[in-house]
Amino acid sequence: MKGAIDDLILITGGAGFIGSHIACDLASSGERVVVADLLGSEEKWRNLAAASLFDIVRPDALFPWLERHGERVSRVIHMGAISSTAERDIDRLLTANIRLSLDLWGWCAQNRARMIYASSAATYGDGSAGFVDDETPQALARLAPRNAYGWSKHFFDRRVAADKAAGRPLPRQWAGLKFFNVYGTKEAHKGPMQSAVGRICRSLAAGEPVTLFRSHNPLFPDGGQKRDFIHVEDCVAIVRWLLANPQTSGLFNAGTGVARSFLEVAEAAAAALGRAPEIRLIDTPQEYRKAYQYFTEADTAKLRKAGFTAPFHTLEEGVRALLAAEASRAL
Repeated sequence: MKGAIDDLILITGGAGFIGSHIACDLASSGERVVVADLLGSEEKWRNLAAASLFDIVRPDALFPWLERHGERVSRVIHMGAISSTAERDIDRLLTANIRLSLDLWGWCAQNRARMIYASSAATYGDGSAGFVDDETPQALARLAPRNAYGWSKHFFDRRVAADKAAGRPLPRQWAGLKFFNVYGTKEAHKGPMQSAVGRICRSLAAGEPVTLFRSHNPLFPDGGQKRDFIHVEDCVAIVRWLLANPQTSGLFNAGTGVARSFLEVAEAAAAALGRAPEIRLIDTPQEYRKAYQYFTEADTAKLRKAGFTAPFHTLEEGVRALLAAEASRAL
């Protein structure tokens, strides 16, 4: 077991959306945080500007860094990945989402470090097999992701489940978080892959109409497609709880357990801004229709049974918090 004197936390993807929120939160509480990420030439560095970090390293230099400093790393929070559900380069997904995850998993198992990693609700595919976070190989085999991103996350979930079932070496603690539709600040660098909540809120705040997809499923009205929207601060709270409970391992849904429609998001944002929403409907692009999810809703029973009791933001609370934060950042 690693000693507290060298208790570093490594966060991959630590300058990204969810990762930067985790990094800033842990650093502000006095943890010694090391971020592995690419910052590029844009404004992504601002996601970490307020954090007092112990170190920062490029992903392509991560394992040489671990060779030098790995004995000081007790916890790995693996948020680094290509998160675009529209990614078509499967080799990129293999390198960033599968190979890196497997290598870190092996390193944590060998070094008895703890590992929390990002999975995704995209692993559930069209939802016909339900949204229960059953980590048995048999249950995972029934899931059919509908895009390559979801498959890459599912690939790793199944490997973890297989290692556990076979009694192979595991990290001292491990937890996979099946993130549903996360929204909040610090996602501007994602461009068109920003959360739907973020896009809707920013459009309305700028006085622009909200663009929503028409439904091509007779069970859902236009704008009535539903998602489980979870505020990023709630995701940070789950990570913090896992870090405080090293005896807890498993695959867990990270969602609120309440599905809300895109139209409800627009109405909540408009209400927070004191105006009526202007809605513009467009057809869902043909290339997205085959993999489009019309409904997602996390089953949170397993997470609650494990001991996580904190309440989640309601959609209305989360939207108000996002708009207030965006307004203060603009000053």
